[in-house]
Amino acid sequence: MNENILEIESALEGRRAKKQADAPKYALRVQQGLTEEHIKEISHLKGEPDWMTQKRLDSFKIYQKKPMPTWGADLSELDVENIWPYIKPEGEKTKDWDKVPSYIKETFDRLGIPEAEKKFLAGVGAMYDSETRYFNIRKELEAMGVIFMDTDTALVEYPEIVKEYFMTKCVPAADNKFSALHGALWSGGSFVYVPKGVKIEMPLQIYFMMNYPGEGQFEHTLIIAEEGSEVNYIEGCSAPRYDTRSLHSAVVEIFAKKNSRVR
Repeated sequence: MNENILEIESALEGRRAKKQADAPKYALRVQQGLTEEHIKEISHLKGEPDWMTQKRLDSFKIYQKKPMPTWGADLSELDVENIWPYIKPEGEKTKDWDKVPSYIKETFDRLGIPEAEKKFLAGVGAMYDSETRYFNIRKELEAMGVIFMDTDTALVEYPEIVKEYFMTKCVPAADNKFSALHGALWSGGSFVYVPKGVKIEMPLQIYFMMNYPGEGQFEHTLIIAEEGSEVNYIEGCSAPRYDTRSLHSAVVEIFAKKNSRVR
């Protein structure tokens, strides 16, 4: 066989192997559908306290009773009952960008996230499908008592704060059908707490990436700015174009105390 042909075939094989290695990998998926069993499974996989599991189930009951909204986008072709409710990518949450799985790093590298963090941002989070895989905040802000982490971790480390504010006063599940759906299926998102009098000049940013066709992404953002504090917060979201319809149904709750400023 011609040596040039062998070289070409070897190069193509190398490209195929790299493409396969860099393809998204998933630790688990909760099967398509929307039932109480799906919701219990998500809560169990996350190791949530009983009160959050019950909150999810109560939200689902509200969802079942609420009518589909007639305002906003045309939802007639959206099959909510048949979405993938939870897609967990491989890898663990980390503060070290070098430990993020390569296929996730490449996605966010193209968006310029690591470079922006070094130059312009006080903290950065990256969420891929249903879970965050990277969260980091400048050490000097941590020392001042600022908290910036994914909402799932906040539920573990600051359960009383989350229980007090999560979908109780700002965006209750009963607000509309999709807030109720969110309350049942939420996963990921960001938790921001700024102590009294602390002013953060550089923005905090998190970016959400949807990559699985037909999935639902339900991140929850909870921001608490104590009296006299200031914080700038940025969110971004993107997804490939697929023939299958996906659903992004997030909730952002902001609690700006007296003389505080949230932008």
